[in-house]
Amino acid sequence: MDDLLSRAAGALTRVVRRPVDIRNQAPVPYSGNTAMSSLFTGGDGVGAVAQRVYDAHGSVGTLFAIVSQITWAVAQTEWHLYQRTSVRDKKRRTEVLNHPFMTVWDKPNDFYTGNLFRETVQQHLDLVGEGIFVLNKDVQYSQYTGGVPLEMWPVRPDRMKPVKHPTRFMTGWIYQSPDGEEVPLTLDQVIQIKYPNPDDPYRGRGPVQTVLCDIDSARYSAEWNRNFFINGAQPGGIITVDYRMNDIEFNAFVQRWQEQHRGVANAHRVAVLENAKWETTNYTMQDMQFAELRNLPRELIREAFAFPKPMLGTVDDVNRANAEAGKEIMAEGQTIPRLQRWKSIVNAFLLPQFANGKTLEIDFDDPTPVNHEAEDRQRDSQTKGALQLVKAGYDPEAVADAMGLPKMDWVGVPAGPAADTPV
Repeated sequence: MDDLLSRAAGALTRVVRRPVDIRNQAPVPYSGNTAMSSLFTGGDGVGAVAQRVYDAHGSVGTLFAIVSQITWAVAQTEWHLYQRTSVRDKKRRTEVLNHPFMTVWDKPNDFYTGNLFRETVQQHLDLVGEGIFVLNKDVQYSQYTGGVPLEMWPVRPDRMKPVKHPTRFMTGWIYQSPDGEEVPLTLDQVIQIKYPNPDDPYRGRGPVQTVLCDIDSARYSAEWNRNFFINGAQPGGIITVDYRMNDIEFNAFVQRWQEQHRGVANAHRVAVLENAKWETTNYTMQDMQFAELRNLPRELIREAFAFPKPMLGTVDDVNRANAEAGKEIMAEGQTIPRLQRWKSIVNAFLLPQFANGKTLEIDFDDPTPVNHEAEDRQRDSQTKGALQLVKAGYDPEAVADAMGLPKMDWVGVPAGPAADTPV
């Protein structure tokens, strides 16, 4: 144990020993006096609930469906790299088509595509409130401090422990492998995307944690239904006898009962008991109200994610109009905020680690589906407004620019029958 502490202390020393920068001095302490104490005291909120959340994702269909649709919508969005401009005008930006960052962004490593990588990180983010990936960097042949990222690898957030500092907030990370090995990582090797957690500034909190107890109840009710059929499709009970059985009699009675009454094939079979009495001690399925119990968590999960109901395939009270509106609501309320979070983190912490990264920025295509009716109304309004301005004497080209209309050559009034004369 002493050897383990010594090696961990040495690893932490290599992580913590850095030139003191006054910009990293926090005005108030965020943790204990030493980084070592924060590492070994435990109490990590992510690790305490992460496995329960991951189990729920694999057993609750509503949670799986919502997370899958959100993560895929984020993953399939197209990204572009631009040269930064002094004016915040997207139309004036110049796209950078060939850059090492886009090579890593499109293929983070030999086993992940860009879409799969972002879907994986976003999956952790929506389940436990954090998405973390580690950078494999070229330090030896790089002219930049810390090296240039060559690969990006997603990791489970519950395996990552922040190395806290009372005034510098953080000095690094510790990754704990499945076999217990602890790997120290510097701050520039780890990129964390998180939903802010008011209880812990170092960790995140996702929507699943807010309804985890209700999700557990749905899982347990499903397991109860399963065991109901496995254990004989009958409520539990107690068999009482008016004398004390010896071991031989007891074992023979139990074996005979299981052979005759256990399993779905023996459900509702009449029991014949010798010198024994059956007493029911369990609730019926009607008493337990499992239909209501299974449906309640579905709505709670959907509300926690603010997920539109039509996107879950529910058609009992959904028509085409609100189904189309649900797609727009999902894009505006779910996809775009998550993409904005990715954009801010990548532009602030990942892109500057590449050559000329501080002069570049990454941005995404708008995922909002096209609303043709709204476009028609807008175009009609622009056309009528332009017509009024031209009649008032304004220059047609200036009006077209102001109203967002394309420039069109004037060819004169068409010859032939009047517009209101049938042809």
